Amino acid sequence: MIEFIKCHGSGNDFILIDERLETYSFSEQDRYDLSRLLCHRASGIGSDGILFVLDSDKAEARMRMFNSDGTEAEMCGNGLRCVARYIIEETGKQAVDIETDKAVLAVSQVDPIYTGIDTFSVAIEPVSFAAKSLPMNFPADEAANVEVPALSKDYRFTALSVPNPHIVAVVEDYQEEDLAAVGEKANQLPDVFPKGVNVSFMKLLAPNKVFVQTYERGVGLTNACGTAMSASSLVSTLIGGNDLDTPIMVINKGGLVNCVVSKEKERYSIQLQGNATYVYRAAIEVDLEEMTWKQANSETFDKEIATYTQLEQYAASQI
Repeated sequence: MIEFIKCHGSGNDFILIDERLETYSFSEQDRYDLSRLLCHRASGIGSDGILFVLDSDKAEARMRMFNSDGTEAEMCGNGLRCVARYIIEETGKQAVDIETDKAVLAVSQVDPIYTGIDTFSVAIEPVSFAAKSLPMNFPADEAANVEVPALSKDYRFTALSVPNPHIVAVVEDYQEEDLAAVGEKANQLPDVFPKGVNVSFMKLLAPNKVFVQTYERGVGLTNACGTAMSASSLVSTLIGGNDLDTPIMVINKGGLVNCVVSKEKERYSIQLQGNATYVYRAAIEVDLEEMTWKQANSETFDKEIATYTQLEQYAASQI
């Protein structure tokens, strides 16, 4: 029996499993198989990925995030907010540290971004513009607002890792099919992006307000990607004239977040602030040999769902 919480950050949805509560003893193959089985939209529970919460000797907890295709992400900003809420509620603290693949990150509960929405702030770092940090094979050390000939002649991209690999294009408008095509192509260019890449299109709506949509590596088009919104916010301060140390409202298909970009001694950092909404809690029986599952029970968080629907409607009105 596996217990989990279905949750989401900005509509980017996850299955959260606390490995500390039970003696699950998942192997790496188990995590791969669980992601492929449970995240499937048609035959599984349906989600963009699984958040595994583990013990840590460096922080209050450790997070590992596996995409729906079974690959592991270096970081996940929306998922980190969900884990932040889980650990903050467990410990009763307002701020805790969470260990991720590349760094131990500070997370905290902050003022609501919308009435009735508990809001959590997570540090998105380390940030690097070095092409090799993605990795990206490019003739210069950095790729800032440039054409990537093998990918597209219609868009100019800025590449950065946060630490997930991202390329961001500032656009006046676009069709989702265009983003999907560019994102899919980017992840079929191992000579350029050996480990794949997340691709975002960003529209500047007003001072310190942007719209972002992302083709997420290992997932496809998503309602939102936390590290992509963070990366796009940083790019918006470089290209779009948005302000440092000021909340930038990032609208997405799943709602909205605030991002605060700071710079100190040539080093950038980003605070991603947004919801961590619980949808339901459940238990399932899983047979990984047969790759089957069956739900045993569930508890739905109706009030949270209704409140977040109001935020979605507000976000849509801001575009």
